[in-house]
Amino acid sequence: MTTQNIPHLRSRLLLRLVCCCVTATCLFSSCDDYLDELPDNRAELNTDSKITELLVNAYPRTSYFLIAESYSDNTDHCIGSPSYTAFAQSGTTLHEEAATWKDITDKNQDSPTALWENCYKSIAAANNVLNAIAEQGNPKRLNAQRGEALLCRAYCHFVLGNIFCMPYSTKTCDTAMGITYMKTTESTVSPTYSRGTMAELYRDIAADIEEGLPLIDDNIYSVPKYHFNRRAAYAFASRFYLYYMKDDKSNLDKCIEYATRVLTSKPEEMMRDWKTLGNKATGSPQYNAFIDASDKANLLIISASSYWEWVYGPTAVAKGYCHDTKISTTETLQSTGFWGSQNTYFKAGQMSGSPKIYMLKMGQYFEYTDVVKGIGSPRMIVPAFTTEALILDRAEAYALKGDYTNAYADLKVWMNSFTSNQGDVTSAMLNTAYGTMKDFYTPLAPTPKKHLDPDFTITAGEQENLIHAVLHARRVTTLHEGLRWFDVKRYGIEIYRRDVDGTLGDGNITVLDTMKKDDPRRAIQLPQYVITAGITANPR
Repeated sequence: MTTQNIPHLRSRLLLRLVCCCVTATCLFSSCDDYLDELPDNRAELNTDSKITELLVNAYPRTSYFLIAESYSDNTDHCIGSPSYTAFAQSGTTLHEEAATWKDITDKNQDSPTALWENCYKSIAAANNVLNAIAEQGNPKRLNAQRGEALLCRAYCHFVLGNIFCMPYSTKTCDTAMGITYMKTTESTVSPTYSRGTMAELYRDIAADIEEGLPLIDDNIYSVPKYHFNRRAAYAFASRFYLYYMKDDKSNLDKCIEYATRVLTSKPEEMMRDWKTLGNKATGSPQYNAFIDASDKANLLIISASSYWEWVYGPTAVAKGYCHDTKISTTETLQSTGFWGSQNTYFKAGQMSGSPKIYMLKMGQYFEYTDVVKGIGSPRMIVPAFTTEALILDRAEAYALKGDYTNAYADLKVWMNSFTSNQGDVTSAMLNTAYGTMKDFYTPLAPTPKKHLDPDFTITAGEQENLIHAVLHARRVTTLHEGLRWFDVKRYGIEIYRRDVDGTLGDGNITVLDTMKKDDPRRAIQLPQYVITAGITANPR
C-alpha cells in the first residue's frame, strides 16, 4: 500500500500533529495501524511485556539502499538498445530521480519520504518505551529494554543524518545543518523545531550509544539477531565512531575497541563462509544463506519494505540506471584489486543482454495485507551490520591511526575470507594496486583508485594506499548495501554520472554530470511536506 492510496490519512495527520513530519510519530500508509493504536498503547505501557513488544517498532522499516546506491558512483546511465522502454530504463520515477541526482519527488517505499517517516516512527516507539520505563523509575529489571531503545533511537538518527546531511567534519560541524534529535514524544499541537548542527547531532548520538551499550542483554531475546544484541550494538558503535572523526583522531580508539569486542582475538573465525555461499545455487539458496540469522557474520537483521532487489537484481527493469559492466570490470566486483582479479568467491551475475551486474545477496518477498485482493508490498531482509563490514571499519581505523601492522592483518582476514587469494597482505601488493604505479581514476579511463579529499589528513604513500585498499574492499563486499555513498561523502570523492553505450553497458563513455566534494546535492533533500511545514531545506 502506498501513500497515494490513502490520501485521507495525510489530512488526518496534519490536523492531529501539524508539524508531524518531525515529531516522533509516523506518517502515511506504512504507519496506519500504528496511528490507530499508539494512543492506547502509550496509555497501557504498564507491563514489562508490553514495553518489550513495542520495541519491535523501534527499527526502521525502510531501507536506504536504493537511495544511496543510486546516488553513488556504483551507478551509470546505460544507453542500451533503442528497444529499451521507459520502464526498462529506470523502473520507477524514484530510481531515475536518484540516479540523476535530482531532488526526489516520488514517495514510494524506498524514497527519502518513506525513510524520513519510518525513522521518526521508530524513534517515536523508542521514546515511548523510554518514557514508560522512566515513569516506573528506571528499574534495573528493564535495563535491557532501555538500552535497546537508546540504541534504536541513536541508529535512526544516524541513518537520517548520513542521508539528509553533509558528512560530519570538524571543520564544518558547528555550522552544518543536522536533523532534529527527538528525545521525547511530542505533546503540543504545533511544535517548533530546529534542525540543529551536525556537532549537536553527533553528540546526541554518542550520548545515547554510551548510555545504552552497558544495558544491552541478549538474554531477553528469543532471536537476538533481530534486535540490537551486544555484538550488533558494538558494531554500530564502532561504525559511528569511525564516522565521528575528531581532529586528534581519538574516536578511532573507540571504533577499534568496540569492533574488537565483536571480532574477538580470532577475527578469522567470525567471518562469513563466502566460499560455501558462492558455491550455492543462485536465487533463493544464496539469498537465504546470506541473511541467515544463525550465520555468525550477521549481527543485526532488519525487515524493510523495499523493491530494491527488483531494481538491482536479475530483472528486465531498471537497466538504464544500474551497476553495469563498465563499473564492475574497472572499479568493483570484477576489477583488479590487491587481492588479484576475478577471484572473489561470490561471483558476479548478469542476465543475458542486460548491462546489470549484481551480487545476489538480498532477495525479495511479498507480504500480503489482503491475500484475497492481492494487496501488499514487497519486502527485503537486510543485514544491517555484518562482520565483513566491521573488519574493514577496524582496518580503516588502524590505517588512519598509523597502526599499519594491524591494518594489514585485518585486510588479510578479509581477503582470505572473501577471495581465493590466501596469504598475507603486504605494502608491495597495495603499492602495485593503488600506489604510484597505478593511475588515478578519470571518468573516461576508470580505475578503483580515486582522488581522496577528506577534511582530515591522510599521508601520501603507505597510509593512502591502505585507505584505498579498504575503500575498494568495502565497495566490493557491500555492493548494493549503500555504504559506498557514505564513503564518497566522508572522503570527498568527486563522482560522475556517465552515459555508457552498448547493450551490456561496456561501450564508450560520455560524462553527463559531475558531483564535486562540496556539492550541496550530497545532502539529499528533505521531503517537500517537511519543508512546507517550516523545517529548513537543504540548500541547492
